[in-house]
Amino acid sequence: MSETPPNPELLRSLGRLVRGLSALFWGLPTALVVCVGTALSGWFRAFSVGPTFATGLLLFGLWQLGSFQKQERPWRMALDRARLVALVNFGLSPFLYFFNKIPENSFFLFVVALLGLSSLLFLFNLNLVIARLGEMLPDETLRQETRQFTVLNRTLLVILLVLASFYVFLVQMPELPVPLIVLLPYLQRISLWSLLLLVLLPLSLTMALIWKTKEVILDSVFNRHD
Repeated sequence: MSETPPNPELLRSLGRLVRGLSALFWGLPTALVVCVGTALSGWFRAFSVGPTFATGLLLFGLWQLGSFQKQERPWRMALDRARLVALVNFGLSPFLYFFNKIPENSFFLFVVALLGLSSLLFLFNLNLVIARLGEMLPDETLRQETRQFTVLNRTLLVILLVLASFYVFLVQMPELPVPLIVLLPYLQRISLWSLLLLVLLPLSLTMALIWKTKEVILDSVFNRHD
């Protein structure tokens, strides 16, 4: 009995899907290191386009995913939301370089804060994309893992957004109780690095899900006749 020949269009869409997942896997840590390093420490000064390249890599990865299962409405909606936030990050990323040059400028500070918020929203929406993708793939183990861990990641990101909003609220208050006035300098000293540490857990889990999803797709393509 002859084997069913592979669908060329399906193979092309799977190839772009794997390419997009690879770009997202490498783009997430690259964007974190390059953007934070540029804003805080002036890293990559010779490469002022570094943040733009890093966020552009994430946008490219999402665009590659768009060729897969175009008829699935929930998948398309989740992907379009993530693309929109990725496009905002791409547009705001050049201001990290200017913020490092003129940190006392209130406009640059506002834009960098907005970029930080948008980055958390991007990670939140990316987990929705991974969850939708896992539901479409014929692997029950992957489906369960993506469902569980994306819910965990989104919960952590919501908690992180609440903590960051509370800190910003404290900073903007004209008058604070004496205990908070004493505590605020210590919070300012550790807040940024603490937020980065809190981001690392959902970021690493997201990368692990992306990698496993890519491996499942590659295994299904090359071992489909075993």
